[in-house]
Amino acid sequence: MGYWNRFFVLIFISAGGILFAQDFGTFWEVNGTVEIRSPDGTWVRAGPGDRIEKATLISSGFKSSAVISLGDSIVMLRPLTRLSLEEILQNKEGEAISLSLQTGRIRAEVSPPSGGRTDFTIRSPSAVASVRGTSFEFDTVNLRVLHGQVLYSRINGTQVPVAGGEMSYVDEIEGRVVSPFEAAAENLSLPHPMGSGSGLRGNTRDISPGTGTVGIEFAWD
Repeated sequence: MGYWNRFFVLIFISAGGILFAQDFGTFWEVNGTVEIRSPDGTWVRAGPGDRIEKATLISSGFKSSAVISLGDSIVMLRPLTRLSLEEILQNKEGEAISLSLQTGRIRAEVSPPSGGRTDFTIRSPSAVASVRGTSFEFDTVNLRVLHGQVLYSRINGTQVPVAGGEMSYVDEIEGRVVSPFEAAAENLSLPHPMGSGSGLRGNTRDISPGTGTVGIEFAWD
């Protein structure tokens, strides 16, 4: 079975497989060298089934990756990524997950638990993306929403809602998030992958459009 097929199977299982609240994440799959460090510990190798507590730092090496579950959401770490779990809180009303991406790239499917909601936030050194069960791609400054809605902002800045079929970007010269209307007026074409001649701003990467259950792409160098 191919890697992405296994990834989709894990996502399918997550939709109904969590029967009780857990305030920690779990490694489902580890490929290559992936290490974790607790706030008061040292770096240790991670493996399938290992727990990820709050404030744990996760690091993937060259040609290494991992798939982790955080509540009802699934996160895939790409190679050379360093990610911190800032918060994971679950109760009868839903769950709140906060991640800090220091470097590298992650991909995630954000899904609310049955009868509840998920507040899912990813922070980089300069931007914040917040979602509640939606699908989008993000490559540091450029944002494209596939469906649902994303609240996009600079650090401590005004949140700009970006809905399905829309895109936005961070204007680093003016220090603000450009509205979807401005982005559309500048002829930022949606069908092209980000970083592949689409006219997007900033230091973009080659990120292909998500399909099926693929939810979010977030990168920071």
